[in-house]
Amino acid sequence: MAREFSRTNRIGELIMRELAQMIQHEVSDPRVGMVTVSHVDVTSDMKYAKVYVTRLTTTESEQDIKECLQGLSHAAGFLRRRLAGRVELRNIPELRFHYDKSLEHGFHMDELIAKANTDLATDD
Repeated sequence: MAREFSRTNRIGELIMRELAQMIQHEVSDPRVGMVTVSHVDVTSDMKYAKVYVTRLTTTESEQDIKECLQGLSHAAGFLRRRLAGRVELRNIPELRFHYDKSLEHGFHMDELIAKANTDLATDD
């Protein structure tokens, strides 16, 4: 029987909380801007962590997203060292940043639902 929370999930949650605070308060790269960590996937051997981030600005272009990811990748070593001081793990995973489009997708779906509801109301 599988446990509800595996060790990799617990470590991913811990890394997510710590990274969110560090990115907000300790990263001063202007390319990063207002970023939130939405999810962290840690590999089973604890060597790599995929960090999914979203930006809190309304106007997003592909260039802005690319610059944000470059800024985070540039700060990955700094964040990993600071994470080692905050988290008691034998090996701190290498951080790889990815942009999470699920928030944008959710907003788009909300707009489509609202449009369908208004079209339905005007038809009645």
